[in-house]
Amino acid sequence: MRFLLRISGLIDAVNNGIGKLVYWLVLVAVVVSAGNAVIRYSLHYSSNAWLELQWYLFSAIFLLCSGYTFLRNEHIRIDIVLGRFSRRVQCMVDIFGIVVFLFPMAILIMWLSWPMFWDSFITKEMSSDAGGLIRWPAKILVPAGFFLLTMQAVSELIKRIAFLAGLIDEPGEKMHSHS
Repeated sequence: MRFLLRISGLIDAVNNGIGKLVYWLVLVAVVVSAGNAVIRYSLHYSSNAWLELQWYLFSAIFLLCSGYTFLRNEHIRIDIVLGRFSRRVQCMVDIFGIVVFLFPMAILIMWLSWPMFWDSFITKEMSSDAGGLIRWPAKILVPAGFFLLTMQAVSELIKRIAFLAGLIDEPGEKMHSHS
């Protein structure tokens, strides 16, 4: 189990690093969006490439930070009932949710999105909008984001099992603190 906890720590470190790096994409997205608006309204010039870049950046932020969000336990959950139970029961519910819902959904989306990316990459798919961007960089974000989420789910599963086994005190940074 100690080996698995080291793997969990490595996964946590990767998602934490990616999350902190992707924070900077928020600034880039704001600058691109503001610059695009200023140019459009002051110079009466617009570019589909800049609009698509905004969409790509938003997609990157949303998808690449999904694992980081799970690591930080900041994902959306309904704690009206669960918050009343002990940490052990919360862990058991989390384990059930990870195994029964998160793994199948994330792996299925990752599996189904890979061929869409690959086809786009091989065919050098371009946006159908005039002056638009190449599509594969946006399409690789889907399997990459769900891969990071799946890996973080593995880490969270390891930590919750270790908690139930009495090997660690707390399974994450905070657990169900939004009651």
